Order: sequence, then C-alpha cells, then structure tokens
Amino acid sequence: MSHGPLLAVLLGLGLAAVPATLPAAPDATARQEIDGLMQALASSGCRFQRNGSWHDAGEARSHLQRKYDYLLKRGLADTAEQFIERAASRSSLSGKPYRVACPGHAEQDAAPWFRQQLLRLRGG
Repeated sequence: MSHGPLLAVLLGLGLAAVPATLPAAPDATARQEIDGLMQALASSGCRFQRNGSWHDAGEARSHLQRKYDYLLKRGLADTAEQFIERAASRSSLSGKPYRVACPGHAEQDAAPWFRQQLLRLRGG
C-alpha cells in the first residue's frame, strides 16, 4: 500500500498551519514615535485613569508598554496611530476610554492627548 497520498495530505495540513507571512514590525520612525509617546507620558506629571482607577504616569507607562509588547508580537502596532488606537485609548477588558489629567489642564480622554503629543513629536 502506498503512503504517498496520505503523506501529501499530512504535509499539506502542516504547511497550512504555518503563517504565510510573519507579523509586520514597526519601522524605525514608528518605533521612535511610540517610544517618544511613552516618554511624554512618563515625564508628563499627568495622572492616567483606567477602569475607574487613577495611576501615576510611571504606572501608566508600564501598563501601556505591556499592551504594546502584546500588540507587537501579533503585528498589530506598526504605526504610532495604531499604538494610540489599539493600546493607549481604551481598556481592552472593559472598552472604557482611558482618561488623562495633567496639572493645569482639563481632564480628557487619552486618545486626543496622545494624538497631540504625536503632533508635537512630529514638529506640528
């Protein structure tokens, strides 16, 4: 009895399980911008709210770094805009928007705050 057809099916199944492409990685500019956003948060003196609890900027940066690392492994944060939308805007668990409260400024949702920081990084 020939095992050729069975072997072909098994090889075909094995190859189908291998991803066609590896997850994309952010280019150097995107990595620099995302790092700049993290640094802007860490040095801001702002408080960061997630799921109803306030955290200092250092805790917030650590939390967002963990989310960013998760997204990187899956190729889901190739640009600073994707980082803002997928990691820095809202809780992955509750869907509630993150909030930022900075000294001398009105409390606001985190997404517009990060977009403003990105504009500053880009010289705008």
